Amino acid sequence: MRILHTMLRVGNLQRSIDFYTNVLGMHLIRESENAEYKYTLAFLGYGPESETAVIELTYNWGVDSYDLGNAYGHIAIEADDIYGTCEQIKQQGGKVTREPGPVKGGSTVIAFVEDPDGYKIELIEKKGVGSGLGN
Repeated sequence: MRILHTMLRVGNLQRSIDFYTNVLGMHLIRESENAEYKYTLAFLGYGPESETAVIELTYNWGVDSYDLGNAYGHIAIEADDIYGTCEQIKQQGGKVTREPGPVKGGSTVIAFVEDPDGYKIELIEKKGVGSGLGN
């Protein structure tokens, strides 16, 4: 078994596609509409859906915002150069909510950004991925 995708409900599909492709460098893999149930799906990622986990953006027609609730945490993305990545995100109009730096009590370098709908995305410097944030 493997993780296939994470689904996020979005209020403006094109705005979200633009963020994930232009700001975070993902590729739009596929899009589909369901007219009967009035929603559109867009799948984005860094590689083929058959090989890597992807993000599913769900736009329910006519719904422009959601309450994110207090159970959602974040999506984590590996970054080769976290400092450069955050600068590029800012230059593309993205919002960095935690500047890059070591996690408190550890050495893993992380940062946080926010997508247009307010979802948090954690960037983890590649050399620290898998080592645990406290180490």
